[in-house]
Parts: sequence; C-alpha cells; structure tokens
Amino acid sequence: MLFHRCPAAGRARQCFHALKLIKKDCLQSLRVSRCASTAAVPRITTHYTIHPRDKDKRWEGVNMERFAEEADVVVVGAGPAGLSAAIRLKQLAAEHSKEVRVCLVEKASQIGAHTLSGACVEPRALEELFPDWKERGAPLKTPVTEDKFGILTETSRIPVPILPGLPMVNHGNYIVRLGHLVSWLGEQAEALGVEIYPGYAAAEVLFHEDGSVKGIATNDVGIQKDGAPKATFERGLELHAKVTVFAEGCHGHLAKQLYKRYNLRENCQPQSYGIGLKELWTIDKTKWKPGRVEHTVGWPLDRHTYGGSFLYHLNEPEPLVALGFVVGLDYQNPYLNPFREFQRWKHHPSVQPTLEGGTRIAYGARALNEGGIQSIPKLTFPGGLLIGCSPGLLNVPKIKGTHTAMKSGMLASEAIFSRLTNENLQSKTIGLDVQEYEENLKKSWVWKELYAVRNIRPSCHTVLGVYGGMIYTGIFYWILRGMEPWTLKHPGPDYAQLKPAKDCTPIEYPKPDGKISFDLLSSVALSGTNHEDDQPPHLTLKDDSVPVSRNLAVFDGPEQRFCPAGVYEYVPLETGEGSRLQINAQNCVHCKTCDIKDPSQNINWVVPEGGGGPAYNGM
Repeated sequence: MLFHRCPAAGRARQCFHALKLIKKDCLQSLRVSRCASTAAVPRITTHYTIHPRDKDKRWEGVNMERFAEEADVVVVGAGPAGLSAAIRLKQLAAEHSKEVRVCLVEKASQIGAHTLSGACVEPRALEELFPDWKERGAPLKTPVTEDKFGILTETSRIPVPILPGLPMVNHGNYIVRLGHLVSWLGEQAEALGVEIYPGYAAAEVLFHEDGSVKGIATNDVGIQKDGAPKATFERGLELHAKVTVFAEGCHGHLAKQLYKRYNLRENCQPQSYGIGLKELWTIDKTKWKPGRVEHTVGWPLDRHTYGGSFLYHLNEPEPLVALGFVVGLDYQNPYLNPFREFQRWKHHPSVQPTLEGGTRIAYGARALNEGGIQSIPKLTFPGGLLIGCSPGLLNVPKIKGTHTAMKSGMLASEAIFSRLTNENLQSKTIGLDVQEYEENLKKSWVWKELYAVRNIRPSCHTVLGVYGGMIYTGIFYWILRGMEPWTLKHPGPDYAQLKPAKDCTPIEYPKPDGKISFDLLSSVALSGTNHEDDQPPHLTLKDDSVPVSRNLAVFDGPEQRFCPAGVYEYVPLETGEGSRLQINAQNCVHCKTCDIKDPSQNINWVVPEGGGGPAYNGM
C-alpha cells in the first residue's frame, strides 16, 4: 500500500524553509577555531552524541518535539547512487501510473557541492537509466582518446602497455567533472517529481518498536559551540518511510550505526580505504590534450604503500586538467603525509612540465573504498538498504565506482517498487525488508565485475607490494579473468596497520614552492569549505584524553598528518608543559579519513549543521 500526499506536506516545506533562513543567518566565514583550557585533560568534545542533553541542565524546558512527515521512500545522499535510485523509482511509478512519494535529503548546500572524484566514468549505467542521455544534455563532454600508464622512479617514467581486457582500459569512457554530472542528475530527478532537500543532513536513524528502520531525522540547528541551545534553536525534521535508502557515500556515519545494530559485517572482511586528493588546473593551451588519461604508480611512495596518481585532460572552454593522488589508508608509517606526498609527486619530471605556467583553481579530498567484494556487508535489513559507495561497490583496479553505484541504486528501486506495489504484500516488520535487492545485485553485471577483480588489491600485500599486485594482474587476471579458485584476504582494518613512531623513520618533505606545490591551508581555501563557527565540533572524541595519552605518545599524532584539511593540530598547553589536541572543525572537507585511520578509533565523525562543508564546483 502506498502513502499518499498528506495535508501536512505544506507545513513540512514551511519548516524546511524556516530552517534555511536560520541557517543563512548563522553562516560565517571560514576561520580556525581556538579553544583553551586549564584542566588536566582539556575538554574538546561538546557534541550531544557524547554528552547527552537529557543530563545537561541547560536543556531543561527546551521543546524537543520534532515535526514528522510520511513518504514512501526516503533516500539519504544525493550522489550518483542516491539520485539514480530516486530517478528510477519515479520512472517506474510513471510507467505503471502509480503515485510514489520519494524524498531525498543531502547535507551539501547544493547538489554536487560535496561530490569529488577523478573522474573517468564508464557510461553503462547512465545509458540504462537514460538511453537518451546525450539528447538530454548530460555533461559528458570528453570521450577518452588516449590511455597511458606508467611506473615512476624518482627521476624517470617507465611506460607500461595497457593490454586489451585489463581493468585499466578506458576506451569508451568519459572524463567528467562528477559534481556537474550529479547536479544534472538532480535536475532530472526534480523534473520527475523527486522532492530534494539540499542543506539538510540526516543526523539520526529512527526505528519502529519492532526494530525495523522507520526513517531519519535531519540535524538540529541553533546549538552553541559549548553544547548549549541558542535562542534560535530548532529541532530537526523526521521523515518516515516504508523503505529508507542509505546512499551516504564512503564510510557513511549512519551506515556505521546500521552495521552494528543489524550485524551487517558479520560475514565480510573489514573494509579497506584510500584517501584521494585532487586539484583542478588551467594550463598552457599548447600542453592541453583533451581526452588524454594518464595513471601512474610508484614514486614518491615505496612499494609497500598502495597508491598512485591520475592526470586527466578535460574538454572544457578553457584548457583544464584534473590531477590527483590516492594513498591506501593501510599504510604503516605514521609520519606519512598524503597531502605532502601529492605535492611532491607534482614535481616529478614527467608531471611538472604540464603544470608549469598554469594556475591551480580548486582542491579537495575524499576517502574511497578499496576493500572490494570481500568487504561488502549485508545490504538489506528491515526498513532499509545500502547502495553505492556506502557499502563499497568501487571497482578498485578500474578506479571507477560511479557506474556500479548508479546500477545498485537502480536495482534497489526496482526491488522496492515491486514490494510497494504488491497488493498481496505481507511483511514481518513495519519497515519493509527488501531482500530481493541484494539477490538481484548478485545476479547483475555489477557483482560479476567486482568478483572478477576481487584479488587484485589484496595481492599488493606480498613482499613485492604494489609490484606484486601488477604481476598478479598480468598473469592471473589477464589469463583467468577472475576465475581463479581462491579469494585473497586483506590483513585487517586500516587503523590497525599503523606502526608505533619509534619503529618508523620520519619522512622529510620539501617545502612547497608556491607554483607547483602548495601549503595545506591555502589549498583548503580553494575548496570553499565553510562551517558555522558557533556549533559543537562535529569531529567528536569518545575520550578527550586519548589523543595525547596514546595517539601523540605512541604514534606521534598521526591525525595532524593524515587529515588533508588541517583539522587536527597539537598545540602547547597554556601551562607550557605538554600539548593538547586542537580541532579546527571549520576546515573539515568531510573526507572521513580521521574516522577511518585513527589508530585508537576514538574519533567519530558526525554531521555538522546542514549546508556546512566544502563547496566544490565540478570536482
């Protein structure tokens, strides 16, 4: 049975509009936060997820009632997966003359503003979703015309042939600015009747008494940095649905809660991740080769540190290139700094000439899943399901996940629609458990593709490191196409791979020259990142004492190096004895690296007030 539009819909939109006005009044320019304390362990975390409001006298008498509204399906996250799911649902509803209400919430202030990827896209899923995507004006302007791969040493580049059938082949693919593609998908979704609410972060999962997912609640607004309510405090909104689709992207903070509640990771390996850093440059037109795709492995990383680079030439009105560097977050040396490795890479003799005389115009970073099929959790549970990069559907050796994410969203919607319109539906729980989605995904080309490449990433864990992975790919994948009768395993969670500082050699990085390489804070400024200053830091600590007592003492404070935005900083105590951790939450680009790589697993990333974060333009 379908939900119909209720008279309260207008009131809900008024609430969303009111929250927008409050948020607009509160926004301030980016600046570094400073907090001081004379306590033995300075208080850092003030967020209600760590310090409950029902035990805080400042919240006595505050109205905590939330307005609630019903939908058929709620989608969390407006990336390629979430938007494809919403679009497919409305397509099916139109084809069958059914009324299905689909609401989508997105934490970015604009659709696409938090999207970051290389990106070289395989259009297979897009063609299935919109066979007429070219006529509709989808922003895929740069077909791949040249494909290059190489191994870097400190002074040279060794070309590696890309044999037909290898996952790195990009013939038929398109270089895109993924944020622009996501924005276009948002326009298509709205035209079909999807209700999209940008600037509203899903902060909480709601549950029925029978344990099934009831929906989500958006974040509260109007809370001071110290955790007290402001005069402008407003409770978030509840959105209830028969099915809630979680499409948060890599390492979603709600998905983490669902893994634990429903034990979704019981039968899979720990997820493995990478951190991807990216810049956009305008370059000398004589060096511009629209359609050229270049990838490298090797220098400046050693063979035991997984990673590599990309350099894509875009066909835009101006001579634009997208370049980036990925470092596997299972690295061992706590002195490694992914941002500075990226800056150092740009000075390689095969890279620097392309950038000389050019101008850097954008910067950003995002974590990505690298675990492959071994690390995919159970995808369905009563009242909800996981799609896209949230469960980890990235094809790692292809360095592509947009097509698999989109297809997962489409398959999810087809299964959901079938359940919603089943007149003989009998459900054990109020929230529907759409198990057919996972069954259909495992029958699709997505699963076949991920299964075939399942051993490539873990093959890099041998004594030969990354080069062992290349040998494995050349022998076993190229010949057997993933049909080998074994499945390799990952060594364990990424955070557990970090070695104590005393067992590692500090890494000396060259100073940036301000022309090719740059410092961190000027880079963050190019991301457009902004958060309301007077709100509790959304980088929460389970125990405020752990950063100094363990992370700094044992690992020399790795968070000050693995964060690509300068959020974490160890500063001297006011007494002059010892240090304290300072969290510059306004700098956060929402990459989730800290939540993943923290060796103490003490950092818990939660959503800030909706609309905060980076403001990427076609990243």
